[in-house]
Amino acid sequence: MVFCAGALLLATFSFRHGEKLPGPSGARPGEASVAPAQPFAPPEKSVQPARPTEEATLRPPPPMPPAAAKPAWLRYAVPVPPTSNRTLVAVVLDDLGLDRARTAEAIRLSGPLTLSFMTYASDLAAQTQAARRAGHELLVHVPMEAVDQHADPGPHGLFTALSRDEILERLRWGLGRFDGFVGINNHMGSKFTSDERAMAPVMEELHSRGLVFLDSRTSPSSAGIRLAVAYGVPHAARDVFLDDEQRPAAIDKQLARVEQLARQHGSAIAIGHPHDTTIAALKAWLPLLGEKGLALVPVSAVVRHRMSEEGEVGR
Repeated sequence: MVFCAGALLLATFSFRHGEKLPGPSGARPGEASVAPAQPFAPPEKSVQPARPTEEATLRPPPPMPPAAAKPAWLRYAVPVPPTSNRTLVAVVLDDLGLDRARTAEAIRLSGPLTLSFMTYASDLAAQTQAARRAGHELLVHVPMEAVDQHADPGPHGLFTALSRDEILERLRWGLGRFDGFVGINNHMGSKFTSDERAMAPVMEELHSRGLVFLDSRTSPSSAGIRLAVAYGVPHAARDVFLDDEQRPAAIDKQLARVEQLARQHGSAIAIGHPHDTTIAALKAWLPLLGEKGLALVPVSAVVRHRMSEEGEVGR
C-alpha cells in the first residue's frame, strides 16, 4: 500500500516537472507565432513614382529641453561671421534628395546655402550629413495640399481634410526622417497654409520643438506668418522665386530682383530648385555677392535679423 502510494506520488511529480511551459513569447508548442504589426503609413501616390519611398516609424515629439538650453533652430544654425552691416541674402534650394546627382551638385555650390530636403526622399541621413559637412543649413521640406486638386504633394502630405491627430502623425513622420535641421518650409501647400485650423497643430509642434517656419508663400492668402507670430514660432517668408521660368535670362532677372529687395529692406530670401539652369546661374552669381556689398547667409540669420527688427528675437 505504501509502495503504491509512493509510486503514484513519484509519477505525478515527474509529470509536472517535465511539462513545457510557454516561453517569453507566450506561444505554446504547436501554436503558430504571430508577426508583430508593422507601422501603418497611409498610401499615397508619389510625385516621383519611379523612386521608392522609405518608411520611418512615427516619432513622438522630443522632450522639451531645459529652459536655459538653446532652441533647436539656434543649436543647428550655421554660424555666420560678422557681416559688417552688409545686407543679407539667403538662398534656399527646395525639393532636394530625390534627384541624387543634382542634389550633389547643389551641395557643391558656394555656401552657406539653406538646403531643404523632401521628407520622402531616400537615404536622407547620408545626403543631409554631406550637406552639413559642406557648411550648408538644413530645412525639412514638408509636402502640403495645393489648391489644384490634381497636384499631388507626395507621400505623407498634409491635407486640410485630415484630423488634428493625422496631421501631427504625418508631420512627425517627416520630422523624424533626418537630424540637424533648423525648421521646415512648405512644398506646394497653397490650400493647406491658408487654412488656420489645419495649420494650428503644425505651429504647436514647431513651437514645442523650437523650430523655424519658413513660408514659401505659394498662396497670397497663407496664414503661416500670422499663426507663427501667434504661436511664438520663429519665422520668415520667401521674397523671390528664382526659377518659375527656367530660362537662364529669366533666372538672372530674378537674381537681380533679390539684390534689389535686399538693398531696400536689409535682407532677402530667394527660393530655387535643383534645375540645371538654376544651379548654373547660382554657380556664377554666388561668388560675386561680396563684391556687390551683399552677405550670403543661411536662412536662420535672416530669421534672427527680421525678428530683431520686430522685437521677437528672444523666441
